[in-house]
Amino acid sequence: MTSLTDTLQRPIRDLRISVMDRCNFRCPYCMPKETYGEGYRFLSANERLSFGEITRLAQLFVRLGVQKLRLTGGEPLLRAGLSELIGDLAAIEGVEDVAVTTNGMLLARYADDLKAQGLTRVTVSLDSLDPATFHAMSGGLGDPQEVVHGIQQAIAVGLHPIKINCVVERGRNEASVIPLIEYFRHQPVVLRFIEYMDVGNRNHWQRERVMPSAELHQLISAHYPLVALERQYLGEVANRYRLADASLELGFISSVSQPFCGDCTRARLSSDGVFYTCLFATDGLDLRQPLRNGATDQELLTLISARWQHRADRYSELRAGPEFQGRKKIEMYYIGG
Repeated sequence: MTSLTDTLQRPIRDLRISVMDRCNFRCPYCMPKETYGEGYRFLSANERLSFGEITRLAQLFVRLGVQKLRLTGGEPLLRAGLSELIGDLAAIEGVEDVAVTTNGMLLARYADDLKAQGLTRVTVSLDSLDPATFHAMSGGLGDPQEVVHGIQQAIAVGLHPIKINCVVERGRNEASVIPLIEYFRHQPVVLRFIEYMDVGNRNHWQRERVMPSAELHQLISAHYPLVALERQYLGEVANRYRLADASLELGFISSVSQPFCGDCTRARLSSDGVFYTCLFATDGLDLRQPLRNGATDQELLTLISARWQHRADRYSELRAGPEFQGRKKIEMYYIGG
């Protein structure tokens, strides 16, 4: 295995693979329905990487240092036969962890099969348990109880740890934070709160709608004393705490107020085979064309290595700078969170 690092000496350790650009939600911070309506053209099946192509590229990324694979979307559970891909990825020598990020609506249906094929863990997006707030955050689609049912099924089949991600947007769902904690106390999950981010160009992001993690920490501490936990590994994105009675672990992901670019080890592969080195990237490296044109493994390794070695991304640390004002960024649904 090659030890590949970028210009800031950050290794490549995590690969997030978008397997589907479509989604069954229209969350305003990701895929607002006024843009992604019925007439929007998503990728055709042939434009997406096949499972064989994804597996081949994943094997190459692992040879360069990747240890963890995460399947994202869009909504990855919309991709037919996803469990087969998970089985192939879990079998790659050197892969320590295969995970899925999902909105949870289809999780109850597929949890058992995903686990059987080698899925290590799952992250579920859930912004509120209140139906009205949930619908405001999902574009009027889905059902919070169906998401909860999916989480319970994932627990039942032994997926662990289950992480629940809640994007907190001021004026929209901060009142849902304490009820989420109260509901998931004493359950084998980790509840994480994410600052509302300026991902893509279409979510009408405004800094005043960001609820900083420090403020959220203060709000929660008024109800539940928190105890800080040590970081578990290089590149961990969440600052971890537990309730003082040890009934629940919490995480705060603070990309806006406390950027963590300095130890970011994450690469991203879009569903049509474009390699991105940052969630806020403006462009990427097309791997699908050389892959389908017969490139050898060594030729693909050279392309991937060169792109990562020239990586200097620090968007979250520099977003206020004039060079980033009005810059077009890739949309989150296209490369996953």
